[in-house]
Amino acid sequence: MLKATGATAGVPDLLIPASRKGWHGLFIEMKRTKGGTISPEQKDWLAHLNEQGYRAEVCKGFEAAKAVIQDYFA
Repeated sequence: MLKATGATAGVPDLLIPASRKGWHGLFIEMKRTKGGTISPEQKDWLAHLNEQGYRAEVCKGFEAAKAVIQDYFA
């Protein structure tokens, strides 16, 4: 269904388009706290984004994402 709407495989779930601490923006790939692995496409996207000056992270659960976002804006 996502492919039909134009979504691209591997692109992280969340984007905060605000530059901070030398980064162009923050991308977060959300995963469940238990289980949840990243696909090869997701791994490639995260590496590419980091190479391009973005901070791209995998977060297992809300609390992990909250900590990354708070650190990004601190």
